[in-house]
Amino acid sequence: MEKRKLGSQGLEVSKLGLGCMGMSQFYGPRDDRESTATLERAIELGITFFDTADVYGIGHNEELVGATLRKYRDRVVIATKFGNQVLPDGKRAINGRPEYVGSACDASLKRLGVDYIDLYYQHRVDKNVPIEETVGAMAELVRQGKVRYLGLSEASAKTIRRAHATHPISALQSEYSLWSRDYEDEVIPTLRELKIGFVPFSPLGRGFLSGNLRDLPPDDMRRRISPRFEGENLDANLKVIERLKQIAADKKITLSQLALAWVLAQGDDMAPIPGTKRRTYLEENVAAAAVRLTPADLARIEAAAPKGFAAGGRYHDMSTVNI
Repeated sequence: MEKRKLGSQGLEVSKLGLGCMGMSQFYGPRDDRESTATLERAIELGITFFDTADVYGIGHNEELVGATLRKYRDRVVIATKFGNQVLPDGKRAINGRPEYVGSACDASLKRLGVDYIDLYYQHRVDKNVPIEETVGAMAELVRQGKVRYLGLSEASAKTIRRAHATHPISALQSEYSLWSRDYEDEVIPTLRELKIGFVPFSPLGRGFLSGNLRDLPPDDMRRRISPRFEGENLDANLKVIERLKQIAADKKITLSQLALAWVLAQGDDMAPIPGTKRRTYLEENVAAAAVRLTPADLARIEAAAPKGFAAGGRYHDMSTVNI
């Protein structure tokens, strides 16, 4: 698989990574055996970029990913995140305090079973702590050799500038796909000005852009967090899916492959991380890396699914993103 550079500090990853969150929570029950097989298959297929976080499964995901990947340590880029803290009462809080950064990193290193983290993100920006203080603590981890490169997640252009002035930021991870393109307005131009890479998560719109989602159970996580999967919004969004399916059929690829190819075509400074815990979907996603979209294809996609087409917001609560 081709490689892509993220930032200007030397970080290089496979052009398509693997998001590992769903192996531990949200999308159905865990299946550690299949998840492990999926991680192994990803290595075979040329993926070198793996994404986890301390909050996924409250530590389970880092343990799972580390157990499989540490034997390939010299071949893989392991990215993890801190800042979404689970409190003793089960509630969550965003924590960017400098004293917390170091302890969170040490805990992640222990669960992963590695000596250093390749890419360490602040999972969400803490409104109560100046970004310079948080990134200053993250920079200390680089000096100590515990972390190689720094990243942010769901940060605004203003925050990215302030963070980058404190210590070079190599990558921003935020939601980006055919139906989530708000970061095109200010954030992506800022990233390109500062030569920071972009890691789109949910490039398949939490599965919506696979074309396989119709009737979600009432307790499905997607209904809880996003208005896009509810009632009239879902009906309106599904109409766009039908138009995209025809384009994919004409290209003789799946809708998922079309959606991933579209993200990959937006710039070689992007390395999307579609998530899956099953080898079948992994193999389908990896095949998208070989899809080439012509200018005519891209124009047709834009006409079928113009920027801002999605009915409903990304989240019910947008207070923790684009900070």
